[in-house]
Amino acid sequence: MSHHMNSSTLPTSHPPEHQHPTSTASGHGGHDMMMMAMTFHFSCENVPLLFSGLTINSPGEMAGAFVAVFFLAMFYEGLKIARECLLRKSQVSIRYNSMPVPGPNGTILMETHKTVGQQMLSLPHLLQTVLHIIQVVVSYFLMLIFMTYNGYLCIAVAAGAGTGYFFFSWKKAVVVDITEHCH
Repeated sequence: MSHHMNSSTLPTSHPPEHQHPTSTASGHGGHDMMMMAMTFHFSCENVPLLFSGLTINSPGEMAGAFVAVFFLAMFYEGLKIARECLLRKSQVSIRYNSMPVPGPNGTILMETHKTVGQQMLSLPHLLQTVLHIIQVVVSYFLMLIFMTYNGYLCIAVAAGAGTGYFFFSWKKAVVVDITEHCH
């Protein structure tokens, strides 16, 4: 079964990046297939968005989609930080490990490291798992939106992610070990 499409069987009413082959040319038994652009474009017509029934067909719809995608990308960044905060709050098992390290003038110093974890069968770990699933799904949605190659939607993803990082990442705690010698 050949999957080659003859350009002479394609309707000419759509721009080249959004052609709809006829059901006989698609080779899929009567299902219409939309060919997506593989280069960046700034179109507001016939732009598919995640689901087959969700197609952008006007500048107003594109503006609404831009805002929705922008907030989805912000939500994604906030979710990442929220999961980190929740993980820090739910850590229960704490161990301290000491190890000798060489000090000045041949002396030996003891350096202590704190190791933390959480229990597998606990409500915080279950919540982390559910939030992780949501984070993965949202990340794939954002990837698929970017892969429409629509410039407006790509800008919405990037701007939303940047804005979300700006608003949420300052809460992110970074532990800096001042005894670290490998700088």
